[in-house]
Amino acid sequence: MPNIIIIGSGFAGISASLTVAKNGFNVILISNMPAERSQSVMAEGGINAALNSKNENDSVENHFEDTIKSGWYLADPNAVKALTDNAPSILNRLVQLGVIFNRDENGNIDLRNFGGQKKKRTAFAKSSSGKQIMSALIQELRKYESKGLIKRKSSHSFLKLVKDNTGNCIGCIIIDNKTDKIIPLKGDGVIIASGGMQGLFRNTTGSLNNNSITTAELFVSGVSIANTEFIQYHPTTVKFSRKNLLISEAARGEGGRLFTNYNNKKSYFMEEKYPELGNLMPRDIVSKEIWKIMNNNVMNNNTNINDNNIFSDKENSMKKSSVFLDLTQINNDKLEDNLLDILEDCETFLNINPKKEPIEVQPGIHYFMGGIKVDEHHNSSVNYLYAAGECCCQYHGANRIGGNSILGAIFGGVTAGNTFIEDIKSKLDIKNIIINNIENSISESDISEIKNDINLKKEYDDIFKKEISYLKNNIDLMKNRNKKTSIYSIKSELSYILEKSLGIFREEKELENGIFLINKLINEKVKDCYDCKSSIYENLNIENLCILGKSILKSAIIRKESRGAHQRLDFPETDDINFKKITVVNYHNNKININFEDIPNFRK
Repeated sequence: MPNIIIIGSGFAGISASLTVAKNGFNVILISNMPAERSQSVMAEGGINAALNSKNENDSVENHFEDTIKSGWYLADPNAVKALTDNAPSILNRLVQLGVIFNRDENGNIDLRNFGGQKKKRTAFAKSSSGKQIMSALIQELRKYESKGLIKRKSSHSFLKLVKDNTGNCIGCIIIDNKTDKIIPLKGDGVIIASGGMQGLFRNTTGSLNNNSITTAELFVSGVSIANTEFIQYHPTTVKFSRKNLLISEAARGEGGRLFTNYNNKKSYFMEEKYPELGNLMPRDIVSKEIWKIMNNNVMNNNTNINDNNIFSDKENSMKKSSVFLDLTQINNDKLEDNLLDILEDCETFLNINPKKEPIEVQPGIHYFMGGIKVDEHHNSSVNYLYAAGECCCQYHGANRIGGNSILGAIFGGVTAGNTFIEDIKSKLDIKNIIINNIENSISESDISEIKNDINLKKEYDDIFKKEISYLKNNIDLMKNRNKKTSIYSIKSELSYILEKSLGIFREEKELENGIFLINKLINEKVKDCYDCKSSIYENLNIENLCILGKSILKSAIIRKESRGAHQRLDFPETDDINFKKITVVNYHNNKININFEDIPNFRK
């Protein structure tokens, strides 16, 4: 029986697993933490679908247009069309699985406003949408576990992709996080759903378990990545400890207002400057406006920045100020019905009661639009290797709108799973697989053919043995190194460099300095180091993380324009002629190579 290995058990990984398993194929689901602790659980705001139950004449066409426009026309329109067309059916499927969404007075699924969209389109379960959806998906997953079609391996991490002599993916090598045992896994395909690159940075709203290591290892081994310079700063976060607490966009969707104090009066700057959408402008724009207010003193001292005239007279006359999110005007019943988790988080972690006082907020790193390069079917640059969810570059272009993250992860997982199935059917020339009929799906002769043709090839055994031997030899050499630098301190220094260089506003001299500092970090601390206090897994991959970080800086340098979440102080204009394209990055012979590819033509 063909099998697939799926790395990551968030929305994308579980959706892919269910898609493959219900068609009768075996799944091995790998994750460093149980699915119940994945970042997907943290999603609060909701999931977009054009249900048009609010008499606003919403449609899948409107959803498509909002997604493309907010992404600054950098997303694949064919992929986005499939995403938005399928959103209502995905939402209905979640309801069938038992997700309890909020309902309106007519019993319809309630919808709220979210940033960058003029229509109410975001279905939600109070402010615990991620928990609700994940619980339903895990329950469904267990059905297939009981049938033996899905096997979960938590506390394991991806170490290395394995390819045959023609470059096709034939499986991977993982490591048991508790015992450091190295395990080979043969597979007819691998789907990567390992999450975004939060691990490269210090203070993000995401899970620290999304450590970026899988993406870094794949990149260094030759898998293409794309658009990694587009890093979304969420407008409303609160910084504390090593994380930023997210105050979901749902808070503004329910009526929360942003303000700053100007001449001893409240200035509702978003409503004044953008009267149509106000506080619900796309995230890249709201974050820029907040950042400008917070950093105005700094900006006034920088002639290069002022020369770009990016500030109004009023903004330039402001002193460095704080920005607040005010929920006090929302009635208590609505706050408790729709934003309960936000209330509890503020009271527990910030000692603030949002019913009575505003929350001081600032932009914080939240989402990565770029990642592993995939096509609209979620094929990567390596045959039989697929990627879905935040780890891949798909659907969001240069800026993601709220409510499209859960949708993109679930739909992406389903699409990647279906693509794998089609690839295997094509590979085996099985014409009569009956979808959703496990008992009759594959004949005994087909199983024999599969075993003989794919899984048990002698040459694959030799390749895996060679890769395992290579890894073990590297580990032995690594343990004998004399330089005992702390991996934790290296990662902290790398994160500091990237955050300083890749802020909301960037310029070439900062980005170049970031590359200089990472090269210095690699040469002085990373090369030939071994930290016995850190895991084998972390020691093996620390240099890969540095290379991935450097590739993001190089992508940001070469995109000499401002677009969405990539704002250049030295190139403040959007340049469609030269840069309305995808940034594609490859690593070959220890060199980072970057080129631009055209956006696929829209088939309509």
